[in-house]
Amino acid sequence: MTSFINALIENPLLLSAVFAGLAASIVSGIVGSYVVVKRIVFISGSISHSVLAGIGFCLWLERAKGVTWVSPLYGALFAAILSALIIGWIRINYKQREDSVIAALWSIGMAIGVLFISQTPGFNVELTNFLVGNILWVTPMDLYLLLGLNVATLAIVICMHKRFLAICFDEEQAQLQGLHVNTLYLTLLVLIAVSIVLLIQVVGIILVMAMLTIPPAIANLLTSRLSTMMAIAVVINCIFCVGGMNLAYEMDWPGGASIALVAGIVYVASLLLHAQKFIRWPFSKSSANRTVKGEGR
Repeated sequence: MTSFINALIENPLLLSAVFAGLAASIVSGIVGSYVVVKRIVFISGSISHSVLAGIGFCLWLERAKGVTWVSPLYGALFAAILSALIIGWIRINYKQREDSVIAALWSIGMAIGVLFISQTPGFNVELTNFLVGNILWVTPMDLYLLLGLNVATLAIVICMHKRFLAICFDEEQAQLQGLHVNTLYLTLLVLIAVSIVLLIQVVGIILVMAMLTIPPAIANLLTSRLSTMMAIAVVINCIFCVGGMNLAYEMDWPGGASIALVAGIVYVASLLLHAQKFIRWPFSKSSANRTVKGEGR
């Protein structure tokens, strides 16, 4: 650990990578809690994989067509938000076809991204970085954008947390209370999309769901209150990020895979502890009702 700390002091590139991971950890711990509680992990998986279409298109413009101002991060953000809005619109209007549309967007996004990247010079390296992650690949401009998206997402969550809380547990009751359930649901999906883009910079498309869902799932074992669950998930996410980066540095492993491995091991350990009754079980219907009442005052 001492050598890793010394490397952070001496290597600005490594320090920037840790900052990027921490920035992604904060927002993903909060938004990921909504994903776990509302049980929309499959939707989040579709959004994360459809992001490759935007990444591939921007890489193609940048490398093959010489459009240097285009960043793959911009393409990822656009594709993620577009996919979230499409999935949300389909769920609102055609609920019986939701699963099919989610699966279609998942595969179509991946296919379009691979096609564009295959026509891009040096696509093998780029594809590997985005699929499995390369946190050291974060540029200063990407870091500024990550921080900006982080602040914007946190501001929205702070302003709309109670409304999101209502639609996560009981949409019908929220609608009876006069809330615009459909608009809130679309907004929540967009927040999830932004969080996914943040995490792709850290662990890549393949491993992004691990970091979005594992920390909140562990936090869910420790508390029945959503706001507390979010705080715990953020702390766990940051620990996974720093611990994974330390492991990657010491073992010369990929950063994203190391972070996801640490998260997976801790999650399995937490489940074993739960099986032995050392920690509490996650949300049941009664605990969910207590959460709504406790945070809605």
